[in-house]
Amino acid sequence: MDIKDTIKNFPLTSGVYLMKNKSGKVIYVGKAVSLRKRVQSYFRKSRRIDPKTDFLVTEIAGIGYIETASEAEALILEASLIKKYGPKYNIELRDDKSYPLVEMTGEAFPRLSIERPRTRKKGSIYYGPYVKAGLLREALTLMRRIFTFRTCDPFPKKECLDYHIGLCDAPCVGKISRKDYAKNIRNVRLILEGKRDMLYRRLRKDMEALSAAHKYEKAALARDQLRAIGALYSGTKDINYYKEAEQLQRVLNLPRLPARIEAFDISNIMGNQAVGSMVAFLNGKPDKNNYRRFCIKEVRGIDDFKMIGEVVRRRYRRLRDERRFFPDLIVIDGGKGQLSAALTELGALDIDIPVVSLAKREEEIFLPRKRDALRLAKDSLGLKLLQRMRDEAHRFAVTYHRTLRTKRMLGRK
Repeated sequence: MDIKDTIKNFPLTSGVYLMKNKSGKVIYVGKAVSLRKRVQSYFRKSRRIDPKTDFLVTEIAGIGYIETASEAEALILEASLIKKYGPKYNIELRDDKSYPLVEMTGEAFPRLSIERPRTRKKGSIYYGPYVKAGLLREALTLMRRIFTFRTCDPFPKKECLDYHIGLCDAPCVGKISRKDYAKNIRNVRLILEGKRDMLYRRLRKDMEALSAAHKYEKAALARDQLRAIGALYSGTKDINYYKEAEQLQRVLNLPRLPARIEAFDISNIMGNQAVGSMVAFLNGKPDKNNYRRFCIKEVRGIDDFKMIGEVVRRRYRRLRDERRFFPDLIVIDGGKGQLSAALTELGALDIDIPVVSLAKREEEIFLPRKRDALRLAKDSLGLKLLQRMRDEAHRFAVTYHRTLRTKRMLGRK
């Protein structure tokens, strides 16, 4: 296939592209907000003449890409791949001292900062270079909110403002052990080196070990770090989602900001070929890898309450048995009856997860142990968030139901 035809199939999402010569060697690595548009720009006749780029284009025999969910992740991944492959057309970037680097000092409690060093300090580790200093500062701040670390030089005599706003654990006055601080630095290094999967595995291992040792507070911190890393990689630091989530937490009296929400719906026609659906949202965006479909097995006839009960029981019994994360909130498509059925099954499983139901007719929100429904303003951000998830669960259920009906009509299993 011609390269230009290959590019047409590239996604319009952010990511990193790798250009290779005829021997398969990576000769250039770049990042893009839209992979397809960025890579196509290299082959447009109207682009500005640049001798370096012209030579690059003549050598390209193939192009690969790695899709990311945010520009910040693409920035980090680009730098790690440049360091890994040493592409010849990136040499100018790698050697130019005007581009910022992340410096990690070799101290007992390493300090991280953005630098443009003329000479590199002994004992320090450097990551980069990075093209966009503003985006780099943004990414580093996000990392610091998840894995606290110091940026001060030298150590202050008492804890500073960063400690009080949750960006540093004040190793200067012994508020964190060297071992725990080293774990934070280890995790930051994995982000900077683009080792996302390894980071997830290590955090999960830490969480399970802490839980087994009955260190529940630290296990909960590791769990929250896992969720926050998901937010970083999914690019959902967008203030719009947090406004929605904060309002929802307040009006529903939730114990924490709802990062992961799972929504359920039932689809059946006259009780035939009944199915259930569950959609998962992480930080306000669909997490399609965790969508689930259910063929109703235990209920005969038309009984939406029992059907909701069945799929809720099957979903969370499995999560409990596999010792996996529970969501921060469950949303049921329906009214009081559907909510009651879900609560009954969760109670039987001895599982405590916040649950609400959302009825379509008046867009009323039903809460456990509340007689009257909650009605939010139609333009309420929290209501819009619930509607988006409820509607997606409905769409997913109906699509599955139609698929099964079609197969049945065609005589397929």
